[in-house]
Amino acid sequence: MKTNIKNFFFLLFVLTFQSVLSQTGTITGRVFNEVNNESIPFVNIVLDSTQMGDVSDDNGKFRIENIKPGTYNLTASFIGFTTVYIYEIQVGSAATVDLDIAMKEESAGLDEIVLNTNRIEKSEESPLSKQTIGVTEIFRNPGGNRDISRVVQILPGVSTTLAFRNDLIVRGGAPNENRFYLDGIEIPNINHFATQGSSGGPVGMINVNFIRNVDFYSGAFPANRGNTMSSLMEFEQITGNREKFGGTFMIGSSDIGLTLQGPTGKNSSFILSARRSYLQFLFEALKLPFLPTYNDFQYKHFFEIDDKNQLIITGIGAIDNFELNQSVNDGETDKETIDRNNYILGNLPVQEQWNYAIGANWKHFSKNSFQNVVISRNHLNNTAEKYKDNIEVPENLQLDYESEEIETKLRVESTKKKNGWTWNIGGGLQDVIYKNSTFREQVVNGEVTLVNFDSEFNIQKFELFTQVSRAFVNDRLTLSFGIRSDANNYSDEMSNMLDQLSPRFSASYQLTEKFAASFNVGRYYQLPAYTVMGFRDNDGNLVNKENEITYIQSDHIVGGLEYNPTKFSKITVEGFYKKYDNYPFLLNDSISLANLGGDFGVIGNEPAESTSEGRSYGFEVFLQQKLSSSIYGLVSYTFVRSEFQDKNGDYVPSSWDNRHILNVTAGKKFNKDWELGIRFRYLGGAPYTPDDVELSMRKEIWDVSGIGIPDYDLLNTERNSIAHGLDVRIDKRWFFKKWSLNAYLDIQNIYNYESVGKPFLDVVRDENGDPVTDPNNPDSYLPREFENTAGTILPSIGIMIDF
Repeated sequence: MKTNIKNFFFLLFVLTFQSVLSQTGTITGRVFNEVNNESIPFVNIVLDSTQMGDVSDDNGKFRIENIKPGTYNLTASFIGFTTVYIYEIQVGSAATVDLDIAMKEESAGLDEIVLNTNRIEKSEESPLSKQTIGVTEIFRNPGGNRDISRVVQILPGVSTTLAFRNDLIVRGGAPNENRFYLDGIEIPNINHFATQGSSGGPVGMINVNFIRNVDFYSGAFPANRGNTMSSLMEFEQITGNREKFGGTFMIGSSDIGLTLQGPTGKNSSFILSARRSYLQFLFEALKLPFLPTYNDFQYKHFFEIDDKNQLIITGIGAIDNFELNQSVNDGETDKETIDRNNYILGNLPVQEQWNYAIGANWKHFSKNSFQNVVISRNHLNNTAEKYKDNIEVPENLQLDYESEEIETKLRVESTKKKNGWTWNIGGGLQDVIYKNSTFREQVVNGEVTLVNFDSEFNIQKFELFTQVSRAFVNDRLTLSFGIRSDANNYSDEMSNMLDQLSPRFSASYQLTEKFAASFNVGRYYQLPAYTVMGFRDNDGNLVNKENEITYIQSDHIVGGLEYNPTKFSKITVEGFYKKYDNYPFLLNDSISLANLGGDFGVIGNEPAESTSEGRSYGFEVFLQQKLSSSIYGLVSYTFVRSEFQDKNGDYVPSSWDNRHILNVTAGKKFNKDWELGIRFRYLGGAPYTPDDVELSMRKEIWDVSGIGIPDYDLLNTERNSIAHGLDVRIDKRWFFKKWSLNAYLDIQNIYNYESVGKPFLDVVRDENGDPVTDPNNPDSYLPREFENTAGTILPSIGIMIDF
């Protein structure tokens, strides 16, 4: 033991000694006009707080060498163009940092505009409700585990569920109201083990090594992005190393991964990654009743065809398996643990899921404009199977589900900038194939029913959009107006594009150099989930088509103030109001889909009508200090109310009504490349519906459901407890001549707080695990409840090697 400790400290000494030797990094890049891609020579490129820099050559290229590894801010300036700031560039010794710097021509009286990878941009189309997250923030976020879905939870307006999931609940909207784009190519979901008909999942599937920055919109959506009502996430990926081959090897507490990148010719490069989890071995060792396994793959290839044409080919895919650990109780003697394990085993199906999205984005530059042609295809395959008592014989089959969603998409758009005007116009087509085979025993209105159908449909979707923006009053006032329309040929109710006209208007006024006021109003439409559209009864009828299901409508009003004390800090306050119409109302349970909540499995595979109404409203406060020397921090607070009508037409809290959301994140960089980060989070308790114990305990009901049946006469009248926790992360980096090493320790919920959710309703079981009959009612079982807690201290360690 003493020898092992001595060897560890000797290795640590060797690593530290070697890393202090003269290791340096390089930043290269190109500066160009954002509209026509023409190179800009003689641009001053300076690393802040250093004497290092360069001037771009005739081809717009620059190179800064012999940089000490670390984090830097960069400034690019030239007469006639707005100054560009790029924040928190991580320079290492293994690979060259390659930057593409797009500059905007300056008009008379235009104040300096800041474009960066970490700071909120004040864009013309979306002057508020937009945040930008840089890759450095994702890497160092305490408790984030390099998962972008967890990192965005620190932003104003964003909450999540108590379960071990990445559901994004933005300004009181459901998790299925979010949309994601990867280099302009839409991807349907960004998480493993996704809930079909919704979104979210326990683990993110996007490789952070690919990401340059993420634009997160919680409102004021641009017209060229549709089918969303709560949030939009635009991922900009890096370009693979154009000088040499390299990569990153990563191993953590739950998975192992490899990323490779390099040139494939004079004007092209690639980046490719693969990752596999070993959670199933960890969960089995911990004697947990379920065994998840996930795999993911990501790829990007960039081609600089010539000065006026670029092509990006990118793809992402995942393979997920969810099995039951039926030997979990072997050797277990504690009856409480055995009962809890049996309860979980009795309710979870065996699930397999795979999905992919692949697409190409061709960009052509003209004199005063650029055009994009985007073509893509995504495919989801989702299967689930459940047998009573997990005995796989035909008579015990309770659930046999298989579904596919296949989308082929084409979008064409053009953006023109001239004389201070910005004009975007375009349209798109989509071909959709949906398949569903469902065999399921379920409880409807207190009776056991069998759902057994096969469904398939093929529809085409259409979209048109345009947006115009311009600055006035010496460029202090910026106005933007956009309109789009969507339609499809699923039914007459959805086929008329005039019925889904979606206008939006934004205004922003620069009151002083550091103070601005902004406003947005808009109407947005979203298609119901394919699970809703494809549901059939046992006779094969498309029930919800006959019920005239249609697009969901949401009207937004947002106003806000922004104050920037320095270029490294900002304070914003925003208020919002969202009104929902035509939301799916589930006929079996007589509740809005927004009151169903979210979990693993499938959402919306039942009869519905477009009759539900809802609303959410509140305000947000956001304070940010970006890294300027060695300290950074962020505070966000949101007050939100989310309400939907019940079966009586009265507004009641929705499943997403958390009310109070607080996040505090802070960090400090120390000497010798040590870094400490902390994050505190507070989440108000979400509502839930208590179970109807008497109904649930009826033998014919329990033998089919195995869980409590909610009493929707008491819709969302109870609440989970509040949830809070403190996460801590420590990073240490070593830089060597041709490679670097980053080791980290991340501890989630360090003071081990447990929140309490809706209690589990179970039956009393005998020593053989069989349900016990109620002596006062031979047609029912004896009920019991046990506590549903969430939250435990969760340490994780990992290393990342760049080479």
